[in-house]
Amino acid sequence: MRILRSCLIIALTEIIMDIHYETTINVNWGDSDPFGLVYFPRMMAWFNDTEHELFRRAGYPVNKMVDEDRTAFVMGKIEFRFEGPAAYGDRVITSIDLEKVGNSTLHWRCKAVQEKGGAIITQGMATRIYAEILEDGNLASRPIPEIILQALEDFTK
Repeated sequence: MRILRSCLIIALTEIIMDIHYETTINVNWGDSDPFGLVYFPRMMAWFNDTEHELFRRAGYPVNKMVDEDRTAFVMGKIEFRFEGPAAYGDRVITSIDLEKVGNSTLHWRCKAVQEKGGAIITQGMATRIYAEILEDGNLASRPIPEIILQALEDFTK
């Protein structure tokens, strides 16, 4: 009974939203090696930029969170696979899909494909944790405010 009850509580704190966002980027010099192997930090940057653009378009830009609210969505967990090459000058479609919303987390499925032909470059998962930036510079997890959830929900309409 205890395990079942815990699962029910977890299920009640998760919110389901159907959010898909994509944008097209150019592979910059330094994003990959001469063989088209995309450097891992650049993969993260592609999806980070895509998520930031989503929040901006939803009306709640990241700079507002940081500057006015003293909050941010920080990376909690990432898991990505390199699947194919991308070279300097290639056009790439990066996409993020919101898989789940927890009390203080966003769980994204991320994918980057070649604009021409759709070959997969990388895909994976990223979990963001909503956190308050404390006076001493440390972070503390906080529930995602309703205003941000509403902005994301309104973006899908």
